[in-house]
Amino acid sequence: MAKITASVYTSHVPAIGAALDLGKTQEPYWQPVFQGYEFGKQWLKDNKPDVIFLVFNDHATAFSLDMIPTFAIGTAAEYTPADEGWGPRPVPKVMGHPELAAHIAQSVIQQDFDLTIVNKMDVDHGLTVPLSLMCGQPEAWPCPVIPFAVNVVQYPVPSGRRCFELGKAICKAVESFDRPLNVQIWGTGGMSHQLQGPRAGLINKEWDNNFLDRLIADPDGLASVPHIDYVREAGSEGIELVMWLIARGAMSDVAGGPAPTVAQRFYHVPASNTAVGHLILENN
Repeated sequence: MAKITASVYTSHVPAIGAALDLGKTQEPYWQPVFQGYEFGKQWLKDNKPDVIFLVFNDHATAFSLDMIPTFAIGTAAEYTPADEGWGPRPVPKVMGHPELAAHIAQSVIQQDFDLTIVNKMDVDHGLTVPLSLMCGQPEAWPCPVIPFAVNVVQYPVPSGRRCFELGKAICKAVESFDRPLNVQIWGTGGMSHQLQGPRAGLINKEWDNNFLDRLIADPDGLASVPHIDYVREAGSEGIELVMWLIARGAMSDVAGGPAPTVAQRFYHVPASNTAVGHLILENN
């Protein structure tokens, strides 16, 4: 059967992608950010998966405000980098895994989670920046990717508890697939940041690091944190962190297995007025 071997968590700041694309990674402002991902890049080479299930949020490119699915799984064979207003990023096309994606959709829907099936979409920085941070600038991404888009842009958005339980359903789906695939699940977005209004530029280091502590050691308790706490403490865009709970809910300790190994933990501020967090957990 297929198995989830690890979960990866990272911010997906668009300016990080621009810095990488424009060759600014060694500039004094950006160097500490990219240095924090050097371990992760080598780790991914040493622990190359067969498939990455990547949880992200679309930024009004694949889905406009005319139609906003709460949870959408990509089942296509390939995905083109989106033009977000300044041209598509110069990164490889993302190759999908339609067979596993369709199986996960079938299983998760039968577990009473309503998913939108997406057979064609472009993918924006929410998906391509995490790939760039972990893979650098390759000619092709190292493996197929299943995009899983979550609405954290337009209220109402799913609760942390709903996301955590969805992660459990995704784990069950993967483990019922009848091919021996090594699957990683990535949760992206966040950490604390606010892009507009009188609190624009808000960063809450204490909240962010407490979130990382609880994500590692108390994910079930963390799943009960209400939306208002995210907004109050982590800014209006801090709600993106609920997507990390999908990845965490898919880890084996949640179903009674041993605690995961913390392979990497990194936190840095600022990166374009945003806090950057990165975590790698390995199943045991």
